[in-house]
Amino acid sequence: MDFRTEKDQLGSISIDSASYYGIHTNRALHNFSLAGRPVHMDLVHNLVLVKKACAMANQKTGALEPEIAGSIIMACDLIMTGTYDNYLITDALQGGAGTSTNMNVNEVIANVALEQLGLPKGDYKKIHPLDHVNLSQSTNDVYPTALRITAIYKVRALADHLAALQESLQEKEQLFSDVLKLGRTQLMDALPVTLGQEFAAYAKAISRDRWRIYKVEERLREVGIGGTAVGTGLNATMPYIYMVTDLLRELTGLGIARSDLLMDTYQNMDVFVEVSGFLKACATNMIKISSDLRLMASGPAGGLDEIRMKPLQAGSSIMPGKVNPVICESVLQAGLKVIGNDAVLTQAAYLGQLELNAFMPLIADTLLESLDLLIRSVDSFDRLCIQTLTANADNCKKHLEKSTSLSAALIHHLGYEETATLTCAAKEADMTLRNYLIKHKVMPEATVDLILNPRQVTKPGIPGMS
Repeated sequence: MDFRTEKDQLGSISIDSASYYGIHTNRALHNFSLAGRPVHMDLVHNLVLVKKACAMANQKTGALEPEIAGSIIMACDLIMTGTYDNYLITDALQGGAGTSTNMNVNEVIANVALEQLGLPKGDYKKIHPLDHVNLSQSTNDVYPTALRITAIYKVRALADHLAALQESLQEKEQLFSDVLKLGRTQLMDALPVTLGQEFAAYAKAISRDRWRIYKVEERLREVGIGGTAVGTGLNATMPYIYMVTDLLRELTGLGIARSDLLMDTYQNMDVFVEVSGFLKACATNMIKISSDLRLMASGPAGGLDEIRMKPLQAGSSIMPGKVNPVICESVLQAGLKVIGNDAVLTQAAYLGQLELNAFMPLIADTLLESLDLLIRSVDSFDRLCIQTLTANADNCKKHLEKSTSLSAALIHHLGYEETATLTCAAKEADMTLRNYLIKHKVMPEATVDLILNPRQVTKPGIPGMS
């Protein structure tokens, strides 16, 4: 194996001559292995995209010679295809606010560019990772900018999946509109509802998630690119600062805008906390819906068995024929992870001090993981659970008829106390409330049927009165 020698302020290191990364990445690999996995590749690729915009801006302002800028831009395009992902390998949890990842990207871009020019890797006289690739930049402005871009793309994907889930829930609302069932509060028998009404409520919750996720993109669009190390813009010219934001907008197709106070985007991470909070709200709704469906599908012999889920896999290694609500269970676990990530991200955000938050890698890792978890879980929940589940209308009707849930319909006619007495008596006699009232001639049968009409009880108004 051939080696090349690279130097930095700490000394010299031998690097594999074939490697596209250099000394700074090598040191990071020795220092950081906490996560045991690299930085999210979408974030890395978008950091490369930011570097491309910076090179274009530096060329336009005359800070970079056209040949050097062109080589850097070409290298960025090649890297974004994924060809060099094996060299973009810094650990997801690292000290330095993302500096190791920025250095890694700078080195790979420089060496790919050198290779395109027919020059050996590590020969940085022509194209240097810091003097050329990182020109007019700091980790502190390019890394958060790349994170915001990555988050916007994922927020849009999540909003699309939520829209699809909302539509599927609304379809079930219509399909189950005539399925009467027993409503429950605190897991105890309550009033009649339709299964469609329950799914309407689920769809409404998801619609709020969809709207929140859609709107939060506005917060993410403001970037601090051009502010360099602390947001003051040292070593970046004003033409560059204005131009790089415009170029990013063109390259991404996103409504990227320069913050009116660049330093704010360095010091304060509340935008990411806000996004994470909305993800937590979404996860909460997903957990609630999943838990409800698991309960309604429980059994079949010893549970509610009010809905049926499509069997997807064997549920037991010892109990033949058993199947489990595995999609609901996986969605629930993903939701719990998102909620946990929100707590971690929040603490990382408030631990930032003075001009910079050193814990950007943790903020990025948790935010992007939460977005990925929700994108995947919303999609699988929609396709593999909601779209394929069916109602067991007979069992829904049976539970309703066995209960005394219709007793509330009598209150306006008999008063609370007498209704309570009759309800308890019907239970004691192991009779339906309807049959008990008719047998003991409390009311004429026609009146009883008019008042205790389950479909009327699922609507506003006083049963039995026009």
